[in-house]
Amino acid sequence: MSEPASSPRHVVVIGAGIVGVCSALALLRAGFRVTLLERAAPGQGASFGNGAVIGEAAVVPVATPGLLRKVPGMLLDPRGPLALRWSYLPRIAPWLLRFAAASRPKRVEQISIALAALLAGSFAAFDRLLEMADAADMLRRTGWLCVYETEAGLEAYRPMLELQRRRGVSFDILNRDALREFEPALGPIFARAVYYPDVGYALDSLRLVQVLAAAFGRRGGTLKRAEAHGFEIGPDGPRAVLTEAAPVPCDAVVIAAGAWSKRLAAELGRAPPLDTERGYHVQFAAPGVAPRLPVYSTERGIIATPLEVGLRVGGTVELGGLKAAPNWDRARVLLEQAKRWFPGLRTEGHSRWMGFRPSMPDSLPVIGRSPRFANAIFAFGHGHCGMMMGARTGEIVAALLAGRDPGLDMTPYRADRF
Repeated sequence: MSEPASSPRHVVVIGAGIVGVCSALALLRAGFRVTLLERAAPGQGASFGNGAVIGEAAVVPVATPGLLRKVPGMLLDPRGPLALRWSYLPRIAPWLLRFAAASRPKRVEQISIALAALLAGSFAAFDRLLEMADAADMLRRTGWLCVYETEAGLEAYRPMLELQRRRGVSFDILNRDALREFEPALGPIFARAVYYPDVGYALDSLRLVQVLAAAFGRRGGTLKRAEAHGFEIGPDGPRAVLTEAAPVPCDAVVIAAGAWSKRLAAELGRAPPLDTERGYHVQFAAPGVAPRLPVYSTERGIIATPLEVGLRVGGTVELGGLKAAPNWDRARVLLEQAKRWFPGLRTEGHSRWMGFRPSMPDSLPVIGRSPRFANAIFAFGHGHCGMMMGARTGEIVAALLAGRDPGLDMTPYRADRF
């Protein structure tokens, strides 16, 4: 007989990216028996190749006032931060309409407040999980730089700096000379920069997930290599996860399958407007140059992070769904920008990658109970902030299934908010 839904005995977490692994480890720490279900190895999705940045400064949503006016120019610029597979437009049109609605000033302020609440305590949450993994040295607290090639670029971003200031984000604005002194690895193309001290990064986003997954296994969790195809539903909700092999019995389930979460969530009562922002990176194993902290450009939508595996330059957004082949022209744009940013960069033998950001049109993830079943928790759609929000989301998931107050208002993250 199953335990009551408010205190399930056995939880199956679907998805072993950063959100799923953090949720599984937090649930284990909370006293649950946990099975982590993943069709591939841990960390092989978006966690494999993201910017690896962690912090509390990312309180500006993707859709902001005035952005829609810039979209046509972005789409016409082959080197711009946004690309669209036109064949995918009919599929993503409803998502884009909601994205446009989220850019209204009042809505941007509300979203920013919700982002800040979810990001608060990000480092502390990771510290607690990394203590379980005996891997506290996986994170570096260096701050990060947001760079601008023109004075006009910084001035255009001023309203968002004020938005960050209202959320309590600390930053300092640097002129050209101060920037050259602060980060000499950068070329002279940048006119201004904003330094955010309360930010850091993981030495390697993939290894971070792998280290946490290994700790999960050592502490009694079960990692099962299988793909979730559906659910066996009992009187109180899902009582087994169906796979290509045998069903996996459960008292509760957590859907943390990233970009592949929509179909599973639909089976449990709600199909939220989840889509993907396809992101690319190029990585240089022996770059010859490297910044001492992550560097980001809001103008280009590009981030460079000095990882233990080399310099990773990633970013941009391509709207094209899960099935289309990669457009490696997007990676070539990153390579061109990397050479502009870092004079003397050695590009021989660089690697390239494409992954899927699971993105909601309002920049807020879906976290909380299924509208239909109390023993089903949704935890997906973190967009550009999956690494930043992973540990916090995991602790919230554990609190919800344990019947504890998660410490913040969960209304903004509900699956049925649209």
